[in-house]
Amino acid sequence: MWPFRRKGPSGFSSTSTAEEVTEGIDGSGLTAIITGASSGIGSETTRVLALRGVHVIMGVRNMAAGEHVKEAIVKEIPTARLDAMELDLSSLSSVEKFASNFNSSGRPLNILINNAGVMATPFMLSKDNIELQFATNHLGHFLLTNLLLDTMKKTAKKSRKEGRIVNVSSIAHRFIYREGIRFDKINDQSGYSSMAAYGQSKLANILHANELARQFKEEGMNITANSLHPGTIATNLFRHNGVVSGLVNMLGRFVLKNVQQGAATTCYVALHPQLKGISGEYFADSNLSEASPHGKDEKLAKKLWDFSKTLTR
Repeated sequence: MWPFRRKGPSGFSSTSTAEEVTEGIDGSGLTAIITGASSGIGSETTRVLALRGVHVIMGVRNMAAGEHVKEAIVKEIPTARLDAMELDLSSLSSVEKFASNFNSSGRPLNILINNAGVMATPFMLSKDNIELQFATNHLGHFLLTNLLLDTMKKTAKKSRKEGRIVNVSSIAHRFIYREGIRFDKINDQSGYSSMAAYGQSKLANILHANELARQFKEEGMNITANSLHPGTIATNLFRHNGVVSGLVNMLGRFVLKNVQQGAATTCYVALHPQLKGISGEYFADSNLSEASPHGKDEKLAKKLWDFSKTLTR
């Protein structure tokens, strides 16, 4: 990453780490949910938020892996406040169960980080018979967010602290099907492209955040919603593509971000005071960036919202 170290207006760059972008920030008194918290940038985001005093609820598909990460973080940071809860984003019933258990716990919720994801999988359907990448990366997070919104709104009003929703997207949102979101062909196996389907789901993450931001502004709600590209990182997301995985293992340390750098933008958007009141934006390298034309399409965002509502009823 050495050619790209120039700092942006935020004072950070592509090589900044999650610890660096949150240095000096006191997150005590805040509660966050992070999906996909048991591996990759999700576990590093969990660690750094816990380091800053945030009480983190880890949404994990594999509870054993989640408990392992939790124990490792607590060993490093004895004051860390962490709870692991089972969450499979590819199953709407699992999302409903997680949200119900959290809401009934009476805990506040200041920050929601929609991080979990799968990448470039072969064509598969979720447990709810929806194309797996769209179901996991977007639809599960869409439903989760909606089910947690009342708790977030109550927390924002009671605490008078800004709530933040952070959608981890990708630069891959630019590499999509021609029509952007294939509303009529979500489950079309004949025209399926693993990378275009991934890009479609990442575009959905941006549109989802933008529509949330629009609604919050309309309601006068003290909650922001933003999306981001974490950078290209050597994680197990590449496991479904043997060639790419091989290149990542061979060249990753020279051209890709490490996990500490990969989690930086998420932590920056979730915690940094520079972003107070900033909503409906797209970030990369811990700086404001620009999404694709599809990613800024308000009509497409509203259409996706209505489509997603129908699928999650």
